[in-house]
Amino acid sequence: MLCQMCNKNQATVHYTKIINGKVEELHLCEDCAMNNSEFGFDTTFSFHKLLTDLIDNFQEGVPKKQVSNIECPFCGLNYSEFRKTGKFGCAQCYETFEPNLNPLFRGIHGHDEHTGKVPRRANAAVATKREIEKLKRKLDELVAKEAFEEAAKVRDRIKELEKKFNGNEE
Repeated sequence: MLCQMCNKNQATVHYTKIINGKVEELHLCEDCAMNNSEFGFDTTFSFHKLLTDLIDNFQEGVPKKQVSNIECPFCGLNYSEFRKTGKFGCAQCYETFEPNLNPLFRGIHGHDEHTGKVPRRANAAVATKREIEKLKRKLDELVAKEAFEEAAKVRDRIKELEKKFNGNEE
């Protein structure tokens, strides 16, 4: 089907408008649809706008004045300016705006602490050490919950891995 405006290009945008039961269809090519004032296409992608919208969504319930008054003591950048530009002024800004950024990081990543990953081809000792650290944290949680049977299994696994780790180190 050809575009109903230019009658040259293939129609790729098919628009149906229903007002008071009256159906109106419009078939346009991409160029004509972009130039049609009836459509509100915004084709520009802004990473900054995406970041700002995410920050706003994760900060619901926090008074806007309280958030925008925060200012970095090192470079003087305030939080509202950061939201406009999407860029920090210095490394200190991360620490200054941390309370506002943590909900964003938790929402995106599921946590706000970077632990990193060990590449599959990396040294097995590094992977074993990380596994031991992870199991120790799990052991602490299980003991706190008083899940002693499960904690004993985790403790045994830690001992097994430590034995293996210490054997590989020598």
